[in-house]
Amino acid sequence: MPFHRRALRSLSALPLLSLLAACGGGGDAAQDTAYYQTKTPYKPQQGIASYEAAPAGFAPVYTEMLARHGSRGLSSFKYDLALYNLWTLAKADNALTDLGARLGPDILRISKANFLLGYGVSGISKPGYGNETQVGIDEHTQLAQRLLQRLPTLFAPLGSNAAGGTRQIAVVTSGVDRAVDSGNYFVASLKAAQPALAGRVAYPPAPAGYPASAPVAQPAGTNRFLLYFHKLVPATDLVTSTTDPYYATYAASQAYQAYAQDADQAAKQAALAADPTAKTASRAVLERLFTKAFVDRIDAGTVSTANTGSMSFTSDDGKFSSTLTGDGKSTIKSAVDAASFVYELYSIAPAMAKETGGLDFTPYMPAAQAAYFAAFNDGSDFYSKGPGITEKGNVTWRMAQVLQDDFFNEVDAIAKGDTTRVAKLRFAHAEITIPFATQMGLKTASQQTPLASLYSYDNNPWRGSYVSPMAANMQWDVYGNGSGTLLVRMLYNEKETDFKAACDGAKYAGSSHYYDYGKLKACYGRS
Repeated sequence: MPFHRRALRSLSALPLLSLLAACGGGGDAAQDTAYYQTKTPYKPQQGIASYEAAPAGFAPVYTEMLARHGSRGLSSFKYDLALYNLWTLAKADNALTDLGARLGPDILRISKANFLLGYGVSGISKPGYGNETQVGIDEHTQLAQRLLQRLPTLFAPLGSNAAGGTRQIAVVTSGVDRAVDSGNYFVASLKAAQPALAGRVAYPPAPAGYPASAPVAQPAGTNRFLLYFHKLVPATDLVTSTTDPYYATYAASQAYQAYAQDADQAAKQAALAADPTAKTASRAVLERLFTKAFVDRIDAGTVSTANTGSMSFTSDDGKFSSTLTGDGKSTIKSAVDAASFVYELYSIAPAMAKETGGLDFTPYMPAAQAAYFAAFNDGSDFYSKGPGITEKGNVTWRMAQVLQDDFFNEVDAIAKGDTTRVAKLRFAHAEITIPFATQMGLKTASQQTPLASLYSYDNNPWRGSYVSPMAANMQWDVYGNGSGTLLVRMLYNEKETDFKAACDGAKYAGSSHYYDYGKLKACYGRS
């Protein structure tokens, strides 16, 4: 949905670069800096060779991970169709600039790529919108390869557990296609690198007995409470017993979903819609594509469109065709709407480089405006998924407690001598990685903003491109010395990262990234 309907809560105090965006400018050349925020294609933030060595006498005994799905296409047939309908009106009115004339065909290129996304790709069962792109497949394939490179002695050879049984690699997903696919590509990469691991992958049974009114079985390896906790609903997840282990998670999910309709959010929403800076930045984008008179009509609301109508595309080999009809719910009723839809296509284009033949969407969203809309987008995600408003407490991340518990419970098992698992791999979504980072108290992912203030880049370090780019991940590597002492090192997007500041006393030594597990556990209130 457009920014001003995404619970974005305002950025009147944007940094200088974003303010400059309102003044226009920017050429057609490819930008040196990308502003894709939570749609940023993944890159590891640190090289393996630069990791701190484990203390003497310690060796890896376990690892676990939470990862967002890899880079994807558009989630549904909305932004592209609504924008193409606007372009069609402008063409009929002879209101296109030279650059604007190129926009329509490029929108169709993106649409076709999304209609056919995943066709002919091994591991994708149903082509179309929302699937992972080749960039996303590569992200998880390579993430798995680096896991093996980082911990070679843990996986090769993979021995028996303490009881003489087979050590397992547990794999769990949200059950949503792109998360499931990410897990499959990750596992396939592990097996390709070390075929002996094939027999070690295990998919734990899904939680049973939900919804409480009429239980429905979920596939093994699925756990919605753990990895889709932002959207638990009665139809699939109803929990009624207060003694149920997932009761608190279900309740927290309902509170979070109610928060989306919060009156304070609505007020911030209204403020954003009336923000003159947003309107000026939007016009700077649109007046490069359409005549000023046509943009005036959009601005006045006398020209509007929605994602209505149908399109059909067929694969180049003629063997697959797809026809879709828009639902009419994504509307362009203002200049801000229109420019934000351009940004949506700009931000998804890098993930679809292979599928679109290298389509470059940067000419339509110059650097200054891209910076503005990136900050716009970060504000939205900060309030809707991130730390949010101070006075609202932990409503946006309380539901992530179940995931934090799961991470600690896994290490507890190792501490108790249960080495059944050598790894646990979890695959989910931005709506899971973002609140989990807040729940863990990561320094640049947990700072809230008071209701009386407005989030901005100047007063808060929260950035979507850091907290949850595509394939964002948190990994805990566990080391033991054979005498009962365990150390934990955390990697965030593969960069050695400190746990919350209050746990500095749990560091094994000085500024080390290795933490004494017993002390770390106590720091998080789990003694």
